[in-house]
Amino acid sequence: MGYTEIYESWLNDKRISEEAKTELTAIKGNKEEIEYRFGAELQFGTAGMRGIIGFGTNMMNVYTVKRATQGLAEFIKTKGAQAMERGVAISYDTRLKSDEFARAAAEVLAANNIYAHLYPMEHPVPMLSFAVRELNAFAGIMVTASHNPKQYNGYKVYGEDGAQMSPEDTAVVVDFIQKITDYMGAPAPTEEQAKKYIVTISTEVDKKYYQELEKLTLSKQAVKKFGKDLRLVYTPVHGSGYIPVTTILKKIGINATVVEEQAKKDVEFSTVEVPNPEFKETLSMGIKYAEKIGATVVFGTDPDSDRLGVAVQNNNGEFEALSGNQVGILLLDYILTRLKEENALPENAAVVKSFVTTGMARAICEKFGVTLFEVPVGFKFIGEKIKIWEKTHEYTYVFGFEESCGYLRGTHARDKDAVVASMLCAEMVCYYTSKNKTVYQRLQEIYESYGYVLDCNISIPFKGLHAMDDMNKVVDGLKVKPATEFDIYKVAAVRDYSKNVRIDVVTGKTSEIGSPLTNCVYYELVNGSFICVRPSGTEPKLKIYFSVKMQNKKDAELALEKMQAAAKKLIGV
Repeated sequence: MGYTEIYESWLNDKRISEEAKTELTAIKGNKEEIEYRFGAELQFGTAGMRGIIGFGTNMMNVYTVKRATQGLAEFIKTKGAQAMERGVAISYDTRLKSDEFARAAAEVLAANNIYAHLYPMEHPVPMLSFAVRELNAFAGIMVTASHNPKQYNGYKVYGEDGAQMSPEDTAVVVDFIQKITDYMGAPAPTEEQAKKYIVTISTEVDKKYYQELEKLTLSKQAVKKFGKDLRLVYTPVHGSGYIPVTTILKKIGINATVVEEQAKKDVEFSTVEVPNPEFKETLSMGIKYAEKIGATVVFGTDPDSDRLGVAVQNNNGEFEALSGNQVGILLLDYILTRLKEENALPENAAVVKSFVTTGMARAICEKFGVTLFEVPVGFKFIGEKIKIWEKTHEYTYVFGFEESCGYLRGTHARDKDAVVASMLCAEMVCYYTSKNKTVYQRLQEIYESYGYVLDCNISIPFKGLHAMDDMNKVVDGLKVKPATEFDIYKVAAVRDYSKNVRIDVVTGKTSEIGSPLTNCVYYELVNGSFICVRPSGTEPKLKIYFSVKMQNKKDAELALEKMQAAAKKLIGV
């Protein structure tokens, strides 16, 4: 059927809800809107699915959620009775319809005689990741669209290790999903099935999560001395981080002032343009409050509390929003410093970062004698390393991070954890206070020690039904375009992650990268800088990453301008 026929079939289906019927009736005759909603199916990729909330095959709604969950149920049933008994842990954030979608997923699982362990209220990504392993669940579901605008929601699936489901298992689940053509055909549980198979996750799981985080503190004496008087402002940006972040800070003895206007659940996220703490604008209300009470640090978490944004006062007393890379190197430096000072740094310590994350991490790791691993974008690849090393004991995981404000210390979770990151950043402030310096001053010391690295990325939005395909075509085009320089920088090598190949520009020799396949082109520049181009896996944006290594900030900013212009010219955007 064409998209018009599919639209009509939904509109005329007697099983459809009144809400859906009203919404679909309102777009009757709007060809462009009908094509967007029904001209494709919402893609279920390695990070699950994410889309605009609304009715249609290409939208996030109760029918696409139930269909995806039925596909997951079919996969679990192939694994036998034990997998069904272990069941699925389910959580959700504060977005529009998140609770409704989570309940719908639980009901589909129950109708398939699969246990659904459902949180009674919103809980963040890291607590869902923890719950999967704590409950010995076979899988997990997180209903969230992370930091996307308010119009979006999403559905992420986790494996039994607490990390996002592996590409191999995801492919099998997708195959089951695609075989389901009747979107309204997902089974509903009987009263007996719902009562038996939908189980509320107890508060004991929360308590154990906090206990694991408390084990990861690194500066108890500094916290004891300065924590109660610490002037720190925290905003959950209307998200699920409010309770867990304030709880863990209170438990370890750190005072935090909460932006009360942004502590309330608000599906409109009405106090911000987008609930993304990567942007200083999202932290602006917290910064204003910090200036009012004389605080020196502002934290913000996104709706599912897997990302942490930080703003600190500079030497002039003005607030600067730190990038994810800057927070990452501060935490990396702090964690390794404290472990070494306490003689607790493992001999086989390892750090993991995505390959688009700052090159400065390598220099810091080398100083401490720690092995650094690079993985594709997606925290599941960091979780994969943890899983491997738990079996082989070849390395001991100490920290992992991504430039997009995602950090994880500890192995209690296998995804980004803004709760533990908030705890570590807060105690880091206490530690440097005990050394009579600020976090900002420590950042400048790091630059003085290792050289200045300016990291940034730009996002080019794509629109329309075929946005994802169009972005991939742009990246594919770069693979056949030779590039030997970007203005003042010579290209040393080109990595094609879709083929797992690195090509030395000077010698022409090729070698394996040793990485999972992903559609990405990465240009190594001669002085350690890099440019990387990849399509986002979660939203219709082409992302271009720049890491510029120079002696100082001014030179780096000038070089970045030239690199960006040259990159845009090559890409043709």
